[in-house]
Amino acid sequence: MKKVFIDGQAGTTGLQIYSRLKCRDDIELIEIDHARRKDVAARKEAINNADVVILCLPDEAAKESVLLIESPHVRVLDASSAHRVTAGWVYGLPEISLAQRQEIAEAKRVSNPGCYPTGAILLLNPLVSSGLLDTDYPYSINAISGYTGGGRDAIERFEDPSRSDYLSNPYRRYALHHEHKHVKEMAQYNGLTKKPVFQPAYGLYRQGILLQIPIHLSDHSLELTGDILREKLNDHYADSSFVTVLNKSETLSIDGLSPDIHNDSNDVTLGVFTPDGTDHAVLTASYDNLGKGASGAAVQNLEIMLNLVQSDGHVSALD
Repeated sequence: MKKVFIDGQAGTTGLQIYSRLKCRDDIELIEIDHARRKDVAARKEAINNADVVILCLPDEAAKESVLLIESPHVRVLDASSAHRVTAGWVYGLPEISLAQRQEIAEAKRVSNPGCYPTGAILLLNPLVSSGLLDTDYPYSINAISGYTGGGRDAIERFEDPSRSDYLSNPYRRYALHHEHKHVKEMAQYNGLTKKPVFQPAYGLYRQGILLQIPIHLSDHSLELTGDILREKLNDHYADSSFVTVLNKSETLSIDGLSPDIHNDSNDVTLGVFTPDGTDHAVLTASYDNLGKGASGAAVQNLEIMLNLVQSDGHVSALD
């Protein structure tokens, strides 16, 4: 039986991964005493006894954990952003292509996608790689996430009114003065020659992402319609277990979108909306920032790496 160690199990993502794995009978979870979870010697021993170590750590700590590996048999699944655009690491989004899934299955080092890039890449990659959308178009990506996406500090700022920096804003735009770390990831795995303009925000709710990409259809090289884009996405994800594309009838019947429709699951819903009287299309993705945007994706990648039976992607709600 394969052994798995979650380095950083006490964090938001680590706890959710543990919840998804603790009752499985096809792997053995290596655990260390909570009091020793920051003990380097204890962590090093656990890491080198594992078949796969899942890193749920800040970026620099994740890099340090990789340096603790001595056994050539240890494989790594990194849920941080430390290695997402690093040479030698395989990007853990199997829906990109069958070849990508095979690379994940064979890889020694896999980097879990970022929460926001997951939606942006699921939407754009099939459309750009097929030539329908241009690589040099000035894409704008707008997204709102539940505040759990900001980790423990953000959770406490939104939930602890005794803090001096307590937040009660219904909508809080952030990353105003620097390039968000997800931008390089979005550009690289969509094959874009221009970095997209990315505008992230947190809402006053715990989890769930709604991501939107507005485009001018007439600004692309090919003659496009919403139906053409929708058909391409539908064909690409026809065999996907977790990604669903709204058909035209479903699209027209929707009068609003919510970010929390897939909470506590690995599911994603993609949409193509074309407002009447415009040449615009708005590409949309709804999914759980803690699910397909983090822990659900990690478990999906682990199952591919170890050739395990795929689970349904659901997990109990985070306390």
